[in-house]
Amino acid sequence: MAKVCAEIAVRDDPRLLSALGSLDAQRRRPDRVLVAASTESPAPLLEEAAGRFPQLNVTIARYPGGVVDARAMALPLIDEEITVFLDSDEVAPPGWLELLVAPIEQGSAAFAGGPTRPSRPPATSLERYAVLLERSIYEDLVPSRVTYLPLQNTAWSTAAIRRLGFDPRIPFAEDHDLEVRAAKAGLTGVFVPEAWVYHDPATAPGYLRWARKRYRYLVAMTMSLEKNGELASRFEERRRPVRHVLRAVEVAMKPFALLEGTARWRRLVRSPPSPRTPSP
Repeated sequence: MAKVCAEIAVRDDPRLLSALGSLDAQRRRPDRVLVAASTESPAPLLEEAAGRFPQLNVTIARYPGGVVDARAMALPLIDEEITVFLDSDEVAPPGWLELLVAPIEQGSAAFAGGPTRPSRPPATSLERYAVLLERSIYEDLVPSRVTYLPLQNTAWSTAAIRRLGFDPRIPFAEDHDLEVRAAKAGLTGVFVPEAWVYHDPATAPGYLRWARKRYRYLVAMTMSLEKNGELASRFEERRRPVRHVLRAVEVAMKPFALLEGTARWRRLVRSPPSPRTPSP
């Protein structure tokens, strides 16, 4: 049986304790839990995370920047054979871990991922849209293109993910870039519908904050598609539209995000490479 490290990247989220509690309740506990924390994470939260679950082997590591930076910089600390990613706003049912890592242990895949389910009914229009969007991703996109798996509920061969690394130039869409590069390297990824987790649908309050966050994601996704030569094929994709008024807002943002993301990526390509940037 392979050793498993479950990583939770966190900034300032008290739901971290619920996520850790769900790992403590797994039928197969991870051999270690790595909390990759931003330096903005409150010290009392991290102290409680380290001490509340004595049967979990919890390691706390702090890094400057946000959650994406912490996740990327924590990779050298992982020496277990399998790395599992769970977000701080997720709770996993007891059988989750053994289902998620099975394809990797059996040698049939280098990475695997499962879907999310809302942990409670959405309370606002923003939360309702977030739930519908995730459902669309897992029902319409991921079953046919595993490279669209959100990183938040995935397991990886540690050797593979350390070889590929995260590209710090593409925050917010680093999972898509990672998975496309994995597929291009000949690594197999699989979708495991049974390995679901509960995801808190809470979103940042205010439509303006939501729009800014979605726009940043759309720009980053454009950069990933441009980098990996998939921008043209993205225009050819057909998926059922999410039936919500905010879908129209997102559609209106896409042309501007496309222009900005393309321009940003082309500027980056002309710039000297960063020593932290993985090979394409």
